[in-house]
Amino acid sequence: MVDQLVVPGDMVLDLSNMTNRTIKLGGGLRQDGDAISVMKAGRLRFTKPNKYWVESSQKRYVPHAEDSVLGIVVDSKADNFLVDIKGPSIALLPVLSFEGGTRRNIPKFQAGTLLYARVVKANPGMNPELSCTDASGKAAEFGSLKDGYTFECSTGLSRMLLSSPTCPVLDALGKKLSFEIAVGLNGRVWVNAASPSTTIIVANAIMNSESLSGVQQRLMVEKLLQKIQ
Repeated sequence: MVDQLVVPGDMVLDLSNMTNRTIKLGGGLRQDGDAISVMKAGRLRFTKPNKYWVESSQKRYVPHAEDSVLGIVVDSKADNFLVDIKGPSIALLPVLSFEGGTRRNIPKFQAGTLLYARVVKANPGMNPELSCTDASGKAAEFGSLKDGYTFECSTGLSRMLLSSPTCPVLDALGKKLSFEIAVGLNGRVWVNAASPSTTIIVANAIMNSESLSGVQQRLMVEKLLQKIQ
């Protein structure tokens, strides 16, 4: 049923037929004994080596472990930064959750600082926990994002932008323009370019792309670029 539309109650996997295999469940799925069933309507997705989830477009973000998110610092405490990730509750970012983090080199973030982070823990009824390192403890692409322009979108658009191969709108923009982009699965996108006009073009193209097919996305980008040439 991968890539097919599913609705709550559908059973999509039977673990009794999948001996000696470990799978990861993402958003929209739950386990009841050997049965994996659907909790929300959407499209069943799979990514190697072993992760399944239900992809749907919504404005409310439900945190899941290993999601990459764009968070906004709202306050700092002795042990944690408090970060808004558009979830049901404020996320906690431990002050030592940075590459080489020690008490002597705790970063200082003002309220409003934009961070690219990874969800480490996401349990119901508890504040999600974030980290600015990858699974091996390296900073990788995580950390604070400066300058640029940030806007909000649906979670479905975020997943489309992060899909592989590169989605048509980003592929078409990347062939003509030079820019940086960070996409959070929580429905936030950060774009930065050498000129404000390029940043605005990229942001507008992305925001206009959600309801368009791949061919329509490329045509839309061509028309936007023609206007500035």
